[in-house]
Amino acid sequence: MKKILILAAMAAFAFSCAPKQTPQELLTIHDAEINEIIAQMTLEEKVEMLHSKTNMSSEGVPRLGIQDIKYTDGPFGIREENGDGFRSLGWTLDSATYFPTGSALAATWSKEMAYKNGWAMGKEGRLRGKDIILGPAINIQRLPVGGRTYEYLSEDPVLAAHLSVEYTKGSQDAGTAVCLKHFALNNQETDRGSVDVIVDERTMREIYLKPFEAAVKEGGAMCVMPAYNKVNGYYCSENNHLLNEILREEWGFKGMTVSDWGGTHSTMGAALGGLCVQMTGDNYFGQALIDSVRNGALDESVVDNKVREILRLRFAIEPVPEDVANTVMTSQPETQKIAYEIAQKSIVLLKNEGTLPINKEVKKIAVIGQNAVLTTASGGIGAGVKTLYEITPLEGIQARAAEAGVEVVYAPGYKNYAMRMGWGRRGPGAGAPVDPLVANSTDEPADPALLAEAVALAKDADMVIFFGGTNKSIETEGSDRKNIDLPCGQNEVIQALYEANPNLATVLISGGPTDIRVLEQYSPAIVQGWWNGLEGGTALAEVLFGDIAPSGKLPFTFPLQLQDSPAYAMGNFGQKSSEDLFTLMYRLDATGYTREQINEYIANLPKPESHYTEGLLVGYRWFDTKNAPVMYAFGHGLSYVDFEYGDLSLKQKKDKIQVSFTLKNLGDMEADEVAQLYVRRPESQIERADKELEAFERVTLQGGETKTVTLEFPISELAHWDMETNGWVVEPGKVEILVGTSSDKILKTIETNI
Repeated sequence: MKKILILAAMAAFAFSCAPKQTPQELLTIHDAEINEIIAQMTLEEKVEMLHSKTNMSSEGVPRLGIQDIKYTDGPFGIREENGDGFRSLGWTLDSATYFPTGSALAATWSKEMAYKNGWAMGKEGRLRGKDIILGPAINIQRLPVGGRTYEYLSEDPVLAAHLSVEYTKGSQDAGTAVCLKHFALNNQETDRGSVDVIVDERTMREIYLKPFEAAVKEGGAMCVMPAYNKVNGYYCSENNHLLNEILREEWGFKGMTVSDWGGTHSTMGAALGGLCVQMTGDNYFGQALIDSVRNGALDESVVDNKVREILRLRFAIEPVPEDVANTVMTSQPETQKIAYEIAQKSIVLLKNEGTLPINKEVKKIAVIGQNAVLTTASGGIGAGVKTLYEITPLEGIQARAAEAGVEVVYAPGYKNYAMRMGWGRRGPGAGAPVDPLVANSTDEPADPALLAEAVALAKDADMVIFFGGTNKSIETEGSDRKNIDLPCGQNEVIQALYEANPNLATVLISGGPTDIRVLEQYSPAIVQGWWNGLEGGTALAEVLFGDIAPSGKLPFTFPLQLQDSPAYAMGNFGQKSSEDLFTLMYRLDATGYTREQINEYIANLPKPESHYTEGLLVGYRWFDTKNAPVMYAFGHGLSYVDFEYGDLSLKQKKDKIQVSFTLKNLGDMEADEVAQLYVRRPESQIERADKELEAFERVTLQGGETKTVTLEFPISELAHWDMETNGWVVEPGKVEILVGTSSDKILKTIETNI
C-alpha cells in the first residue's frame, strides 16, 4: 500500500509539472479518433460538411453517427427558429431572453457580467439544441455612425478583449461554442460586402485584432467567422494572412471557421485561404470543390484539415438530442435575472446638476418621447430576439412611481422614424398606411401638435423626463447612419420642454453616441440608457428613483460633433448609397426588389477602398493625442456618490506591473466605481497615443467603506508591433501609470521603468 501511495504521489507530481495545454490545444485531444473517422469518409461526405445544410446548420456524417452542426444568431439573445429569408417559423417555446446589447454590456466594464452574459446565452443555446452562437461581435467601434456600434463592445481593444474572453469562457462553459465575429476590420456597414480595408500591420495588430487574439488564446474560442469585407486586397473568407498565418499559425487556433452568410467568393481562394464552411449554399464548397480535388488542382489533405477542425468542435460540444431540444421555454428566470443585473450596471449618468435622483417632493412626472415606449429587442436588419417580455422605460417608471404614490403622464413628443419593410429605394407602395406618429425621414422637424401636447403636460408636472436618442431603424446592420444627430426634431422638443419646466432629465436610448450639443444646454441631467434588454425599463427606473446608484462608464467617446472624430477629421470615410450584400441575398422584404434585380446588384456592387490613415489613433486615443475637446470622454460616468482615491503604490515583477491604492465611498449608499489604469510612454521613440488603457476593475463599496484595489497588467501588453522585424517588441524606458475615472480625468500617477 505504501509503495502504491508513493507511486501515486510521484505520478501526481509529474502531472503537475507537465506543461499545461492551452485552451486551443484542448480541442485536439480527440484527434486520433477524428483521424480514424476521416479515413473512413468519402470525398463527397467530407465536402458535404463544408457547406450549409439549412439556413442555420451544416452537415455531419450520418453514416458514422456524427451529428449536424447547428448555429444560432446572437450575440444579445438566441434568435427564434426561422426558415428561408429568416422568416419566423412561429414556434411557441423559442422566446429567448433579450440581453442588453454589446455597447450596454461594455458599459458595465465588468468581466463578471461578460462571463455571466456568455454563460446565460450558452445555457439558452443548449435548451434550443444549438452548438454554436454567432457571437460575440467584437470589432472595434471605429465610427460613431457605425450601424453595428450597438452590437460591438468598445472603441478600445483592451476593454473589448477582456470582455470578449469572459463572454467566450462563459458560453463555452455552459456547453455552447462561440463564433467570434467579424474577423477582421468589419468597422463599417457601408459597402461591407465589398469594401477593401487598407491598413498597416501595426494598426491592425494593436487595435483591431487584439480582442480576437485574446478570445482565441485565453478564451479558447472554438469558431471564428471571417468578415464580409476585404483586408489589404483579399476577402476575409479567403485571406491567407488572417486565417492561416495569424489565426492558426501564430495564435494556435484549432477550431473551425464559417463564412458570414453570403460571404464566400471563390472555391480555390477560400479553400486555400482558410475557410472551413460556406454559409449558405454550396456553389463554391460543393461540386466545384470536389472537382478541384478530382482534377488535381487541390490536394485532398486540404479538405481533410477542414473536416478535422469541424470535428474538433463537434467532439467538444455535445449534441443535444432532438427529443430534448426545444421542450421548455428558452428564456428562463435565472437568465432573465442576469440580463436584469447587466442592465442595472450599464446605465451611465452623463450629467447631473441635482435633478437626479427623483426627490420625494415630486408627485407628478411627465414622461415625454416615443423612446419611452418603443421596444428594442427586434427591428431593423439583422439579428433580433423574440423576447418573452420587455419592460419599456415608461412601464418601469410607472411601476416604480406607483410604489411611491407618484402620478405619471405620457406624451409621444415627436414623430419616430421607422423602416418600412418592402419600400426599398422606391418609397411607399400605393395605399401604404399612414401612421401619424411615424416620420418619413430622420430630418423631419418637430410636429407642432405633438410638441404642443408635450409642453402642456410638462407645464402641469413637477418633473419632466424626456426620452430621446435613436432606434433600431436608425442604428441597424446593413447601413451606417448619415450622421449622429438626434432625429425627428428632438432638439426643438427638448428646448421647448425646458422652457416649460426646467426640472428636467433626459434619457438617451441608443446603441451608439449622439450629437447632444443642443440637448446638453437644456437638460440639467442626462442618462445614457442603451438598448438594455428585457428588464431595461425596470433597471432604469431604479436608477432614476435612486434605489441604486448609476455605475456604467462609456465604452466609447461622445464627440462634440461627428466631424471631430478621427475617420471624419482625416477624411477617410466616405459614405456612398449602395445596397447591402446580406440584405440583397436574404431580406427581400426589406428591399422591394425582384430576384433578377438583386442578382444584378450583387454582380455590380461597388468596390471602394477604406484607408485607415488615422492609424492607432482610434477613439479617445485620437482626442487625447490631438488635445481635442469632447462632449463626454471614454470611460466617463457619474454616480450619486463621490469616491476618494488614495496614493498609488507600485510593485514590478519580471513579467507584470501591479498598482495598488485605497478607494473610499464618500457617500451613504452602496455604489460601484470602475477604476481605470492608463499608460503613457513619454520618452518613446515610436509613434504612440497620448495614453492607452491597460487595466480596470469594477469595485462595489458600501456607504463610507474603503477597500484596497490592485490593478495589474503584463509587461508584454506594453509591446508594440515592429514593422521592420515583423514582431512584438517591448521598448525600454519610462512608463507613467495613470489611474482615474475616465480617459480625461486622471487622479493619481506614478512612474516606473522597464
